[in-house]
Amino acid sequence: MFAKSTTAISSAAILALALAGCGGQQGGSRDQVRAVGSSTVYPFAKAVAESAARSDPSIKSPIIESTGTGAGMKLFCAGVGPQHPDVANASRRMKKSEFDDCQKNNVKEIVEIQVGLDGVAFAEGNGGPGIPLTPEDVYEALAKTPYGKPNTAKTWKDVNPALPAEPILVYGPPSTSGTRDAFKELILLRGCDSNPAMKALKESDKEKHEAICGDVREDGAYVDAGENDNLIVQKIEANPKAIGIFGYSYLEENTDKLRGLTMNGVTPTYATISDFSYPGARPLFIYVKKAHVKAIPGLQAFVGEWAKLWNKGGVLSKLGMVVAPDAIQAASAKAASTLPVLDGVQLN
Repeated sequence: MFAKSTTAISSAAILALALAGCGGQQGGSRDQVRAVGSSTVYPFAKAVAESAARSDPSIKSPIIESTGTGAGMKLFCAGVGPQHPDVANASRRMKKSEFDDCQKNNVKEIVEIQVGLDGVAFAEGNGGPGIPLTPEDVYEALAKTPYGKPNTAKTWKDVNPALPAEPILVYGPPSTSGTRDAFKELILLRGCDSNPAMKALKESDKEKHEAICGDVREDGAYVDAGENDNLIVQKIEANPKAIGIFGYSYLEENTDKLRGLTMNGVTPTYATISDFSYPGARPLFIYVKKAHVKAIPGLQAFVGEWAKLWNKGGVLSKLGMVVAPDAIQAASAKAASTLPVLDGVQLN
């Protein structure tokens, strides 16, 4: 998973040149950490930033921006130097295409750290009908062309006669969101591939399979609610017949207003996500630009602060993050300390 860099010119040297040569770009240097990316990871990263600043008054509180995972990766991989962020927060693993983009832009040394777990939660207002979901039903309700045919379903009953005749209205994340990527991978593709013909298509025509199984309908049944997950919470609280898709931590924070919907009979909870029995469970990551560690004050401390706060019963757990299994947590703590470089081999 990790390998030592063999780059002839180190990213640290490139960064030094960038720091020296970009005096006209955003001030020429930076004296505080900048992290971009996932809206799901955002509240956790904010808590870590605040804790790091409290722990060491000489450190300016890191700047945390909620851009969505995909947009954050683009910013992160654009280059080294003070005009580029130091950390990308991600609610899914970095894609091979993003890694390659980083490499092309001389972002050669990337550190991957899994900071915890989360779940792609489906929820409704407390007065909702309590629709029991499956990946197949969700796929048939929300895919643009389920099994290759235009989606004409108007109600959940149209999808599955056992479900109520309630209109299909789902508020969810945009295409730039890691939650959307996880929703596609963990739910839509799983539902689609329950069909033998679609599973076979995956082998014969991967691009066509990706479109049929992963593209979401655009006729109003699925509403792109942007990167603000709190807005989705507000929408479904106001409309008990609507369903929302967001990170589990937002459900955890709003149990007085919302309830989670079962997926394959499993309710999204801390326990079902931690043991992966809930189908929407997923890992959360941060990616660190190693070349910036010595150049940006507080970056090493910010990374190290994650490891202090992600234990069970700790600050991040209280905010709704699900603690990773012990073995992963130990490996992540070591990575936060030693900063091993990602070689990209295991990325898809």
